[in-house]
Amino acid sequence: MNTQITITLDSNVAEFANSFSERTNKPLSEIIENYFITLQNNNTSDLPQDLAELYGIFEGIETPNKKELRRMFHDKDNY
Repeated sequence: MNTQITITLDSNVAEFANSFSERTNKPLSEIIENYFITLQNNNTSDLPQDLAELYGIFEGIETPNKKELRRMFHDKDNY
């Protein structure tokens, strides 16, 4: 069931939101809904604010091999 809500935005934010909506060819309501779904799925409310902002920052980045990191660390000492 869909529910209509009203939001108030700073005019600069509203302008950006509308241009972003046009660039991505997605309705603003879909963008906002997806944002809230993401927040709901990644519940970081129990984390400190500065840590919550970093949540997921490394997602999709391959974790380096521990042996390779050790080799790189020790190699830099040889310079």
